[in-house]
Amino acid sequence: MNGRNMALCGVLTALAVVVLLLGGAIGIGTFAAPVLAMAVLLPVLEECGARAAGTAYGAVTVLALLLVPDRELALVYAGFGWYPILRPRIAGFPSRLLRTAARLAICNAVILALYGLLLRIMGLTADLAGASRIMNAALLVLGNAVFLLLDAALARMTLLWRRKLRKKVFPF
Repeated sequence: MNGRNMALCGVLTALAVVVLLLGGAIGIGTFAAPVLAMAVLLPVLEECGARAAGTAYGAVTVLALLLVPDRELALVYAGFGWYPILRPRIAGFPSRLLRTAARLAICNAVILALYGLLLRIMGLTADLAGASRIMNAALLVLGNAVFLLLDAALARMTLLWRRKLRKKVFPF
């Protein structure tokens, strides 16, 4: 890794942490800030590869868990922040149905793990005891739909980086 790529990784990792810190300032930031932090790290994946992007994700996750006051926001990033690294491999699957099934399987596994963690370890079972199964199923379906939209947005942001932004950041 050359100096330019090292600097890019460091600056974008710091920017992702700042995005997560600022995400706690507004209510919708709990779910919007992790998406923006993922988008911030897309150039690291494109320019430096999956290994550097994984290292940047790990650093952002550790710093978010230590510094971000909104624990749910930090956990959402910890659960979903690695997905852009895996996304190119899923895009290589031969069938569109297989790609969608893999994306939904990842989404459901992460959602169930996060809510299991929140419910069991953080003691939130009393708060959700009255929630109906229909409402929980509807939220899971909506979460899957939003995850598929996230995947499409990441694809477009990657394309935007490749076609336009890379030339402006690295003019030489």
